[in-house]
Order: sequence, then structure tokens, then C-alpha cells
Amino acid sequence: MSQRIVIDPVTRIEGHAKITIYLDDVGQVTDARFHVTEFRGFEKFCEGRPLWEMPGITARICGICPVSHLLASAKAGDRILAVTIPPAAVKLRRLMNLAQIIQSHALSFFHLSAPDLLLGMESDPQTRNIFGLMAANPDLARGGIRLRQFGQEIIEQLGGRKIHPAWAVPGGVREPLSEEGRTHIRDRIPEVRTTALNALEQFKQLLQTHEREAQTFGNFPSLFMGLVTPDGLWEHYDGYLRFVDSAGNIVADRLDPARYQEFIGEAVESDSYLKSPYYRPLGYPDQNDHCRLDSGIYRVGPLARLNICTQIGTPLADQELREFRDRGHGTVTSSFFYHYARLIEILGAIEKIEQTIDDPDLLSTHLRADAGINQRSGVGVSEAPRGTLFHHYQVDENGLMQKVNLVIATGQNNLAMNRTVAQIARHFIHGSDIPEGMLNRVEAGIRAFDPCLSCSTHAAGQMPLHVQLVGADGTLLNETWRD
Repeated sequence: MSQRIVIDPVTRIEGHAKITIYLDDVGQVTDARFHVTEFRGFEKFCEGRPLWEMPGITARICGICPVSHLLASAKAGDRILAVTIPPAAVKLRRLMNLAQIIQSHALSFFHLSAPDLLLGMESDPQTRNIFGLMAANPDLARGGIRLRQFGQEIIEQLGGRKIHPAWAVPGGVREPLSEEGRTHIRDRIPEVRTTALNALEQFKQLLQTHEREAQTFGNFPSLFMGLVTPDGLWEHYDGYLRFVDSAGNIVADRLDPARYQEFIGEAVESDSYLKSPYYRPLGYPDQNDHCRLDSGIYRVGPLARLNICTQIGTPLADQELREFRDRGHGTVTSSFFYHYARLIEILGAIEKIEQTIDDPDLLSTHLRADAGINQRSGVGVSEAPRGTLFHHYQVDENGLMQKVNLVIATGQNNLAMNRTVAQIARHFIHGSDIPEGMLNRVEAGIRAFDPCLSCSTHAAGQMPLHVQLVGADGTLLNETWRD
């Protein structure tokens, strides 16, 4: 008889999800699916709210990446106001986004994934966590905590608080950086740069012991998408969208993010609340055809950003990028290398902060462009730590939300995550006797993407619903479904 194995919940990720692994009658894996089991309705309950409230509301989608929504929302508001915000506001937003990338990547690598990488995929699950890591390698754990603190402190210096800062607004930002804040940031840079470099060296050494994982954790052809500058450099706040394939060929370039619906489609699968975006010109992929290479699956986030750019634009990070590509033989297709890419982006973000921290515009008080509602629709796009984030708003003449669409990075990786768990399960699971370490590898394949599920589960169409009426004695009295 065929059977299935359910991993519920998936641990050390943001949000609630489970994985189902399907076995045939001889115990071989036929498929595996990643199910997101939570639902949050931000797209619907934002309807009717004023444009000016949207950055503050959407930042509450997530406590890990509120800055990403804050900035994308403010940029959508800029479009609706039809204004060019002051240069100082652009530089300050960029600084906060770099800080967001650092703090989120540090959380992902040091707190969520390092226990697997340093303690071992099959180590004791009772100690395979941040506390076990602190006992085994206190210097690395402390460095990771301090690195994340650095990013959060920059956010606090700018926005007044580390989480949910009410700072970026349609038309600009509220406050500049203070001189004291600039001094504090500048003084912390040498320490965090050393931490990033040390973590990179340790990870590169670990690649020798995790060779199987590097080969099997989501190692397949796909497209990669993200923002680049007009010259093709690494970008995190503005620029154009670029798609490249697994051979490094540019499939589409200089795409206007405001026209995302022309090349990104959104589909829904019945077994998950997570939407499944795809590259529209190549069509929605057949989830059962794992050999087809011409489907519209694409990946976003740190791995994609390093695959699509020509260079990062800072000396240390560019040196690491060249080695990254040498190890991956060009375009890197293994999702295991998301960890590697995060560390390189942390280093690059630190260098970019160092390059800009003495810019006098960061202390400027000319931070807002004032205007009314001049457009009925606006799209704001920026690179969240997990990938490209779209906020698309439609408003009435008073600026009240008529429709909200959020295209989240984790959703854009949904098809790739499903293919990843299936690939890992097929490689490591054979028969019904499955050690815990084998199941942990399936979970670790999801953790490589660092999914943020609270950000990602919104509405497309009608939400399926299953309601059961249960009596006091536990008897099922009635039930109904809505598909």
C-alpha cells in the first residue's frame, strides 16, 4: 500500500507549515509537497484604508521584515502621489534597507540554519538549535547576535524603534539620521565586517562536509529574478527587473517593475494558502513533470540576486562573489547556496553602509515631497531579504484603497520550494524506516529559502473553507466545505 509521511510543523522557519512526503508500495518517494497552513488577509482588510496609513499597516504583516513592507508601501505611495522624493530621503531609505538585509540574513544563518550546518543534520534534535550552537561555538553565536543587533540598531536610529518603525511615508521619510547615530554606526562597522568575513570562511570549510546537501538541496534548472541597476550591478531598492536562466543567459532585461503583471502570473494550488507566482511567458509548470526545463519556475532572493548581477560594487563582496561563482561553476543552481549568498550580501551591505555613512545628505532635513492623489494606481518594488517584493495599490479620488495586491518573495519561491523538498526526499528517503536526521534534511531544504510565511499568505480568489460542528461529547454533528 502507498503511504505518506507528514512533517508537521516545519521547524525553525517564520510561520506555520507542514510537508507531506508520498511513498509508493515499495517505500520509494513519489512526490513531496510543502503546505502553508496559516492564512492572513491583509490584502482584503486594507481595502477602504487611506493611502497614508498603508506603510504603517503593511509593516505589521511581519515582525522580522517590517522594513521591507514599509519601504515597498511608501514607494507605491510615491507613485500615486506622482512625486520624485528628495535625494536625502532616497539615501536614508537605502540605508534602512541595507540594515534590514543584514539583520534578517543574520537571523536566518546564525539562528535558524547554523545549528544544522555546524552541529550536523543528524545531531541530537534536543540540542540542534541556537542554544546548542551557543554551547558548541560561543564565538560564532555571539558574533551572529551582535551582527543582527547592528542591523536593528540602524533601523532604530532612523525610525525610532527596531520593529515596525513608522518612518517611511508616501513622499519621503519622517526623520534624518542624527550625528550621534552616524557615529555609533561608523564605530560598529569594523566588528561586524570581521564577523561576516569569519562566517564566510567557516561556511566555505563546511561545504566539504555538506557536499551531498549542496548537490541535492534544490539543485535544478530554473529562472532567477531580481532588481539590477541600469548597468547590471547588484541592487536592493530601485532599478529594473532582470530574468536569467540556469546557464546565465539573460532571458528578459530592463523590465519596468510597475508592469510586473505582464510577466509574472499568480496561480493557486488547493493544498496551500501560499500563492504560486510564475514567469508568464513560459507558462505555469506541470508540478508532476520534474524533468521539464522550459517551465516558468523562477527563484528570488540572495541566490537569485547574485546570479543576475554583474557584480556587487564593493571590493570584499565582489571578491567573494567571484569565488562563489567559481564554486558553483557559473550560475549557481543549488538552493543550498542560499546560505552562502546571504553571507556575501551581509558583507556587501556592510561595505555599502561604510561607503555612504559620511554622506551629508543623511543628516538633511529636506525629506518630504508634498502632493495629493495624482494617480489612481501605484506599484512599489524593493528587494526584501528573501527576494523581490511588490506592493500594488489602486485608490479612489480620495486616496482610499480600492484594491491591494502583494506579491511576496516567499510566494515567488513556492514552486521552487516544492521541487526542492521532492528532490531531497527522493535522494535521502528509501523505505518506511526513516531516521529523524533524514526528515530534518527535508526541513532544512525549506530553511535554505528562509521563508516568511506570515508575509506570504494572502488572498487570490475565494478562500477554501472546511467547517466542522462538533458536540460536547466529541461527536461530529455536521460539516461543510467551500472549495
